[in-house]
Amino acid sequence: MTFGFAPASAAASTSAASANRLLEPAEWAAAGIPLLRNPREVVSGLHARHHPQPATAVIAVLDPDERLRASASFVRRPAPADGWMFRNVLLAQLRLIIPHDLRRRTPVRTAVLLYCRAGDARWTEEDGAWMWGLRDACTLHGLRCGAYITLTRDGWQVLGEGRGGRRPHSASAPEPFATSEAPPPLPRTGGAASEVLRRAAAAR
Repeated sequence: MTFGFAPASAAASTSAASANRLLEPAEWAAAGIPLLRNPREVVSGLHARHHPQPATAVIAVLDPDERLRASASFVRRPAPADGWMFRNVLLAQLRLIIPHDLRRRTPVRTAVLLYCRAGDARWTEEDGAWMWGLRDACTLHGLRCGAYITLTRDGWQVLGEGRGGRRPHSASAPEPFATSEAPPPLPRTGGAASEVLRRAAAAR
């Protein structure tokens, strides 16, 4: 086995391949990514659940009714932005939190990615690499590729859609669970406990 440096041509081709593992905003918008019915509700729920700080990514899986089924957050390691590396880490997180849907002919669940970062809301190559990684990870896990959302000092923004808001932002305190969580189940009626309470109320 021989060790040595890769030829300059090989290094250049690797760099070019890495540079291509990102999606421009126009490519993302043309990919037919399903729109969120209520993006602020999704963003506020994920922010309240994970309290993301800059360099934190939150991957979430939504059911067809846009209810949260699973989510995970992790801190991005300091390294050059590479869609292939982002794909791998997103796929690893998805495998930990929810079974794949590869046996389905058509995906029914959707994965969305919220990324909290420094800087302003304008698209960056890092965003493009996350987009590429999210799309590829969804394909490999049998999910629909959903929205890519940035959280910066300017607020939140669904890239490729032009929708956003000022709160929450990268430095805001988490809001209480309110909109993204399913309402608590109604108290069950009937049974011995209900009969005891009914009798106690009648005796007053």
